[in-house]
Amino acid sequence: MSVRASGGLLGPLNPARGAGWQDPPPRKGFFTDTSLCIGCKACEVACKEWNRIPEDGLAMLGTSYDNTGGLGASTWRHVAFIEQRKPMRMLPVANGMGDSPASGAASDVINPARGAADFRWLMSSDVCKHCTHAACLDVCPTGALMRTELGTVVVQEDICNGCGYCVPACPFGVIERREGDRTVHNAGVAQKCTLCYDRIGEGMTPACAQACPTESIQFGDLEELRERARERVGTLRAAGVSDARLYLDDQKDGIGGGGAFFLLLDEPEVYGLPPDPVVSTRELPAMWRTAAVAGLGLLAGAAAAFAGRRR
Repeated sequence: MSVRASGGLLGPLNPARGAGWQDPPPRKGFFTDTSLCIGCKACEVACKEWNRIPEDGLAMLGTSYDNTGGLGASTWRHVAFIEQRKPMRMLPVANGMGDSPASGAASDVINPARGAADFRWLMSSDVCKHCTHAACLDVCPTGALMRTELGTVVVQEDICNGCGYCVPACPFGVIERREGDRTVHNAGVAQKCTLCYDRIGEGMTPACAQACPTESIQFGDLEELRERARERVGTLRAAGVSDARLYLDDQKDGIGGGGAFFLLLDEPEVYGLPPDPVVSTRELPAMWRTAAVAGLGLLAGAAAAFAGRRR
């Protein structure tokens, strides 16, 4: 079964099957519910510890409570802290046991005169999207980037030659080469989240999801996660949270949907995410066709000119 995305992309709903895996298991992925994120950064720490990711700076950046700034070679999970001048709203918790404040309620400042929060924190743990249509895979000349039987995208570190073609190809700015000398683990190699491929193979949950105390990060079969996410959006909207929405859940979007998708409480741009991401290689077939036609035209012109001179 295939899906046509914006711009004419055509590809399988199960990218593992499209990559040649025979009878692959259900596609695995992440659902990140930002309405439950408390900004504890347990996911960042767990990811670093399990994947032996080097420390990338402990100094505060001056942009809220953030010391990593964004995803990169040494940050495979990044917790964003966005301060908004919006009233805080009480949100229903996922297990239905009562109400909990919006993300980061402990940090909300209360105006005594109004008796309500003057602003709210939006917190979100970002990660590689494991796109259905992955441009990084398309441009990798060595095959170092591979599609696993779980539908995820993984860098084979022993094959990567550090060319960096994948870096500008990613529409989310996720992948990056790790800098450093020979003492730095995987220096010069493209790096990004593997969705803990090694842990899943041993029947374990990815480190970030295992460490998340609020279950903001949920791991499992992608279709089950999508159903769960849609129910959660319905619950939030019924509670009056009209801004609740899913990001990268649409299999007809510019990347064919993400293997990691998010429940957001505002526009994607507020979280530093592109509102309408498109796989950067979608125009390559048309570009090659145009180049081929132009090349044939040049050859025909040269041949005609040569024939004319001989006469």
